[in-house]
Amino acid sequence: MLPLITTTALSVMLDGPEDGRPVLLDVRWRLGGPPGIEAYQAGHLPRAVYVDLDTALASEPGEGGRHPLPEPAQLQAHLRAAGVHEGHPVVVYDDADGSIAARAWWLLRWAGHTEVAVLDGGFAAWQAEGKPVTTEVPVPVPGDIEVRPGQMPVLDADEAAELARKGVLLDARARPRYAGEVEPIDPAAGHIPGALNAPFSAHAAEDGRWRTAEELKAHFAELDVTEAGNVGAYCGSGVTASSVVLALEVAGHPGTALYTGSWSHWSRDPSRPVATGDAPG
Repeated sequence: MLPLITTTALSVMLDGPEDGRPVLLDVRWRLGGPPGIEAYQAGHLPRAVYVDLDTALASEPGEGGRHPLPEPAQLQAHLRAAGVHEGHPVVVYDDADGSIAARAWWLLRWAGHTEVAVLDGGFAAWQAEGKPVTTEVPVPVPGDIEVRPGQMPVLDADEAAELARKGVLLDARARPRYAGEVEPIDPAAGHIPGALNAPFSAHAAEDGRWRTAEELKAHFAELDVTEAGNVGAYCGSGVTASSVVLALEVAGHPGTALYTGSWSHWSRDPSRPVATGDAPG
């Protein structure tokens, strides 16, 4: 299954045979709120199940950062409750730039579930095209997915530091946070020395849809990413950097490693070096 699916293709699948209809996961979430469940309750795609980033797609904040990887048993329980079955397609969506949906996509891939895609343009595109929206909350048949962690590459702090020196480490945060001009959340301002700034906002066009494979390939070529391998990504807490992994896969560069703790983990340790300014450092 391709990492992105259009609204048209999803409509066809939903109108098709029952056994081919994907499970829909609504993962809308915004830093600082309001809670995504409120948007879901106001209207969502038919048969979509709401899955919360903070409680289902991450563990409790702590030493591992603000959005540590969920425990496999925890993730499996939430996915089964949402109706995810082994080998059955899943489509995830949010209502912003696709980065939250990318986190869910990445986690499913990390868990060994390859039949998963992000809805291109998300809820906004679906609604703008006049496609059906409902407030009815479905009761899914419990799934049987088996979470097999480790199916996507991850980095710890030491590995991220080494990759920044010897390969390409992309920082997905906005430039002011990368440069250390502002830091509204985490203990220190700046970036991992050697990391290149690659804001996740560059992945989407003005209408919220993802840029084409050709556009993304050209974008990453400017960041010295010209072939698969030896590339990693991080952000504030490991969420929006998932969209870097997805965008690189669309561009033909699969296998990007994710520093799951990201800056919220790196900056907890005052002994780790911090670079500031627009240069990698």
